[in-house]
Formats: sequence, structure tokens, C-alpha cells
Amino acid sequence: MPETSPEPIATFCGSCNCGCPQLFLDPDAPEDRRVRITDDFGQQVQMSEEQFADLVAQAKAGALDRLTATPV
Repeated sequence: MPETSPEPIATFCGSCNCGCPQLFLDPDAPEDRRVRITDDFGQQVQMSEEQFADLVAQAKAGALDRLTATPV
């Protein structure tokens, strides 16, 4: 049976061949490490689905807006 874990969810950028950051869901991982975000340097962050949901909610509420704001 082929390896299906972790499951790729999203690639951020994807318009180049630089090893773009990716989001994975690993249902076989311990509950507190099922969501994995990798960067283009091979490092990764692992968190629970609840932690990731909180991160998304905070981003939607504007907590990360200053990271994408254009300087005046």
C-alpha cells in the first residue's frame, strides 16, 4: 500500500522551483502534531489542528495584516 501520509494541503507560491513552503495534514501523527508547515529551507513547524484553526482565525481577524501591509 502506497504511503499517503502526510497529505499535502496547500503550496504557497508554487510558481517557481525554489522549494516553496507547504502545508500538510498527517493523520498518522500524534494529535498535537498533525498539521505540518514546511519552509523552503527544509525546516518545519508541527501543531494540532486546533492550534492551526486558531492561527487561521487570528489571521482572518487581522492579526497578521501588518506582515502584508505596504509601507507608507
